Parts: sequence; C-alpha cells; structure tokens
Amino acid sequence: MLEVKNITKYYGDFLAVNNLSFSVKPGEIFGLLGVNGAGKTTTFRMIIGLLEPTSGTVALDGKKIDYSVTDKIGFLTEERSLLTKMTVREQAIYYGTLKGMKKDDILKKLDSLLDKFGISNYKDKKIKELSKGNQQKIQFIVSILNDPKLLILDEPFSGLDPFNVELFKKQITEMAENGSIIIFSSHRMEHVELFCKKLLILKNGTDVLSGNLVDIKKEYRKKNIIIKGDIDVSEIEHIDGVVGIEKQGLEYEVKIADLSVADKVFEIVKSGHNITKFSVEEPSLNEIFIAKVGETYD
Repeated sequence: MLEVKNITKYYGDFLAVNNLSFSVKPGEIFGLLGVNGAGKTTTFRMIIGLLEPTSGTVALDGKKIDYSVTDKIGFLTEERSLLTKMTVREQAIYYGTLKGMKKDDILKKLDSLLDKFGISNYKDKKIKELSKGNQQKIQFIVSILNDPKLLILDEPFSGLDPFNVELFKKQITEMAENGSIIIFSSHRMEHVELFCKKLLILKNGTDVLSGNLVDIKKEYRKKNIIIKGDIDVSEIEHIDGVVGIEKQGLEYEVKIADLSVADKVFEIVKSGHNITKFSVEEPSLNEIFIAKVGETYD
C-alpha cells in the first residue's frame, strides 16, 4: 500500500503542497487532479523520493521511499523525457539497468511490449526518428519495463490517437489487475472517470475534494436531465431550481439544482410532443471539477 500522510512542501516561503494525505491499495487506480500549478508535480516528486517533504511522510508497504525501493517504481512524466539520440533498444537498456534489471530480462520484456503495442520494427530506430505518438509509446514502455509495484502516470495519453489510447488503457487495467498501485493524472476527465474509483482534486496545494467517485457524484447536489423531443424551453427555464438548458444535437441537457426539481421539469415535459427520452443523470466529473476549482482543466 502507498500511504501519504500529512505531507507539506515549502519552496522558501511558498507553500506548494499543504498537509496532503491519501492512500492507494494494490490494484487501485487513484486519480490525482488539479490545474497547472496546483501541486501535482511536487506531490509526484515527493512520492518517488526526488523531493523531501518539509513535513509528513510517504511510505510504500510501510517503508519510506528511498533508493532501496525505487526499483519498484515507474513514472511516466507529462514532459517527454527520452534521450532522443538513443535507439529504442538503447533507451530501454539504459532505463532498465537503472532499475536493477539484467540485460537479457530487459530485452525480453522490451520485445514483448513492442509487440503488444505494434511497433516491434522500431527497436533499432532512434527516438528522434519516431512520431510523437510512437515516442509516447516508448516512454510508456520504458516506465513499465520493471513491472513496477507503484506506477505514476502523468498525462499518459498525450499525442495518442483513439486506437492507441485503447492499447494503453488495456495495459494499465491489466497492471492494476495484477496488483500494481497506480496514480493517474489526466486533463481528460472521461479517462479519469473510466479508470479511477478514488480521486483527489488539488487547488493551490490543498485537497479540495477527495473520496470515492461514486460517493462524490451522489453527494454533489446538482443533476442533469437529458430530454429528447419537442419541449418549450422558455417554460422550463422559468422553473425554480433550473440552472440552465443547453441543446446538444437532438437532445436538451437541463441542469437542475437538486433532484427535487426533476419532478417539476417532468410535469412540464410530459405534455410535450415526441418525447422519446427523459433521463436524470449524475453530473460529469468535469462539471464537479469546475465547480470545486473554479476553472476548466486544460
């Protein structure tokens, strides 16, 4: 288990992370979210031991994370961190050796992953000769060569087309099923919702929302009603508790303050024509994020 307890980090007088605590069990994919400057990168660096917290502790299976356990960790950074003049093979050997792996094991694992991601023929190509998407594949591959017990993924889908996003998702899910502890950060909230049962949102280094995603959505009062058919928009807009209405293709999305407003909307809608859909839905994680942080995540 990864346990982060009351970590705080100052850079001089600047408070970057403020008394942050959370835990992630083996097999869990935990979402750590926040806009740029919220403290995510500092938190990641404290977790993997690159930065020492001003106060608080980070432990993996009850042991402080230091160089004796870093061989069990993988980290895919948001910024490209490959050595572009190396070949893919050389990059893998370099990284795997740093993680304490033997050369034969590195090359065996590399061949398996290159085949899985459909790029076996790139093994002897230099990193700089690859497309952005294939560079991202290599960055991901070298971060998981050592079958990490703890894996941190910061924007793992950057530069990928939908087909390759699916390949990454399959690999990440497989690793979680095999017991890896995974911390996942992405600007794409639909990816976070797909992967993460637990999450934490940072704002100015402080935890502003955390817990199980299902519980967070239940506790968030605002709901959305999706309606398909002919409705009187102006009449619905005047209902007390209706926050707004947006048309999306053939459907209307009616935002309401809480569930009690749904009955009032239904009373109006049921007299409409060609109503083929009336569905009360939980708000998206993106809506909740904006409400808590006050800005979009981009």
